[in-house]
Amino acid sequence: MILCGGLGMARASEARLVLTGSSTVAPLALELAKRFEQRNPGVRIDVQAGGSSRGVADARSGTADIGMASRALNSDEQDMIAHQIATDGVAMIVHRANTVPALTDRQIIAIYTGKVANWKEVGGDNGRITVVNKAEGHSTLELFLHHFGLKNSAIKALVVIGDNEQGIKTVAGSPGAIGYVSVGTAEYDAAHGAAIRLLPMDGVPASVANVANGQFKFSRPLNLVTHGAPSGWAKRFIEFAQSEQVHDLVQAQFFVPLAH
Repeated sequence: MILCGGLGMARASEARLVLTGSSTVAPLALELAKRFEQRNPGVRIDVQAGGSSRGVADARSGTADIGMASRALNSDEQDMIAHQIATDGVAMIVHRANTVPALTDRQIIAIYTGKVANWKEVGGDNGRITVVNKAEGHSTLELFLHHFGLKNSAIKALVVIGDNEQGIKTVAGSPGAIGYVSVGTAEYDAAHGAAIRLLPMDGVPASVANVANGQFKFSRPLNLVTHGAPSGWAKRFIEFAQSEQVHDLVQAQFFVPLAH
């Protein structure tokens, strides 16, 4: 394996980049990698998910050339550099048959901490609430905890999931479930038959359009992360991922491209 430190002098036929991290960023990174490889024959880019924390740790240790993180860097990660490539929102989702029109922040906190266990307590039909939470290491969990001022130890989850699609399938398969996933993924899946519904936040519908116009505040940056300034093929790939040349790929994943 040739890591980024030596790629500047490497021939394209020898070049390999390894990206690890966020399961939200990974599908976009795969599409970016395909196009980059097409334009740079001989360059191979391996993309592996595993959560934002893994991406940062792998980039720091040199296990990966570039980490993927669907969040801003934490205070103990300031030795790393984040390169934003898009913006995403996080949506609360329920089963399509759920009659609850919306939930306040206070109600969501009460549900996730076990103080409310039946949908009728928040204006819905009589039925047990199935709390779906994200696994440790996923930035969506960190954003959720930060947004609602919670600690993970306080959450009374009945189901713990990994990536967005697993979360959507879990909620779609359980009429009493509630979870939170990427706005873009949820909006796309709901439009293509998934039995889920995105809840508004503070009166604003959860949609890619509202993330783009800044009205939907439950949002986050999607970053590529390096330990120090990138060089060689890593630098070239990051610049490509931030360019207007890939806006169509970003939008195809239902994320918001960078403004240029």
